[in-house]
Amino acid sequence: MDKAINRQQILLQHLNPSLTSSSEQNYNPALSASVCLAGDSASYQRTNLFGDDVVIVAAYRTALCKSKRGGFKDTYPDDLLAPVLRAVIEKTNLNPSEVGDIVVGTVLAPGSQRASECRMAAFYAGFPETVPVRTVNRQCSSGLQAVADVAAAIKAGFYDIGIGAGLESMTSNPMAWEGSVNPRAKQMEQAQNCLLPMGVTSENVAHRFGVTRQEQDQAAAESHRKAAAATASGKFKDEIIPVKTKIVDPKTGDEKPVTISVDDGIRHNTSVSDLAKLKPVFKKDGSTTAGNSSQVSDGAGAVLLMKRSVAMQKGLPILGVFRTFSAVGVDPAIMGVGPAVAIPAAVKAAGLELDDIDLFEINEAFASQFVYCRKKLELDPLKINVNGGAMAIGHPLGATGARCVATLLHEMKRRGKDCRFGVISMCIGTGMGAAAVFERGDRTDELCNARKIDSNNLLSKDAR
Repeated sequence: MDKAINRQQILLQHLNPSLTSSSEQNYNPALSASVCLAGDSASYQRTNLFGDDVVIVAAYRTALCKSKRGGFKDTYPDDLLAPVLRAVIEKTNLNPSEVGDIVVGTVLAPGSQRASECRMAAFYAGFPETVPVRTVNRQCSSGLQAVADVAAAIKAGFYDIGIGAGLESMTSNPMAWEGSVNPRAKQMEQAQNCLLPMGVTSENVAHRFGVTRQEQDQAAAESHRKAAAATASGKFKDEIIPVKTKIVDPKTGDEKPVTISVDDGIRHNTSVSDLAKLKPVFKKDGSTTAGNSSQVSDGAGAVLLMKRSVAMQKGLPILGVFRTFSAVGVDPAIMGVGPAVAIPAAVKAAGLELDDIDLFEINEAFASQFVYCRKKLELDPLKINVNGGAMAIGHPLGATGARCVATLLHEMKRRGKDCRFGVISMCIGTGMGAAAVFERGDRTDELCNARKIDSNNLLSKDAR
């Protein structure tokens, strides 16, 4: 009973505009419950709150390509971001000057350089100088953090329309540490573990929690199989924006114009037996290989968010509703366990249970951590990464969150009425996890305070 009451209270908080996390201790369930039971008169307040929902009206991405040898190896980062920024505006016929902010998740490039590139990309995409741009870096969750930051700003009333995006060119900006490391790190294990190569943390997860090489290779093979099937059936066409670019022949310097519209890291014939032949990369007797790890990639994505009332006024279809976001900290030595902690936190904040979630997009940084999180949370494998994940599609660090939003919401739309809630989550270097809950746009409860009756008994004085 206590669990049910707590869940009701959380759900009711979404209907109370004056209630914030800091005021939860003064929460009056009786008063809030009476509002919900007040009959027709409550619908006036509910209508206002319903319109304050933060919704997604468009979410697109580029194809993801193998860094240094894939389709975007000769593409400037700003030329990756510009097409998806342009797409969310052109496909919705939105006036770009109405956008209150563009927030771009990005990880590897020097901060000032990438900030300038993102501003340049906005101009290339057709945004006027009045629209501001900034970057955000929470490593592998940066793209999702950008979306969450925009949702929070809209909720706070800073503006009504914003774009959360993600960008990474791991060709232009490979993973590397610049400068010296503070010797003090050697005096503190947690600080030292923040510097561990990500592959070593994968080995730590596999060793500590008993994730076998067979399980990891099986997960990788499944990721490629599902991604190949999704590509062949055209599922990704709804979310991928073709990018016109060039391929430069490294021997002759000749440039060839190309249009990139398909993820090029997916291996259609990958099998467990083939993956089993690969040698461990990070530990001599380890289990993490190039085949059961995420692919180093180039790509970008963009998500257009706004208040529901604005979307309705403009007649824009609602792809999804942003419900909750949670970021958590975990042991840096096993950073891959982050989703196992972040997902329950985000789901609980939404007033839901894990069983209420219909689809999960969990970033496959490494098969070891992906398998662990799936088993730890006892999730139905048929609900997770149904179109493949990062081991097949790729993981351009700052863009992954935006890519996952596009993939999740388009799949939820395809599935229709039987798919209401979706979750996106990923682990984060230095020991963190992030997760967000989304609701399908046309699946949100309508205003329904009044129930159907056969007699003439009136529900409230407003019905007279």
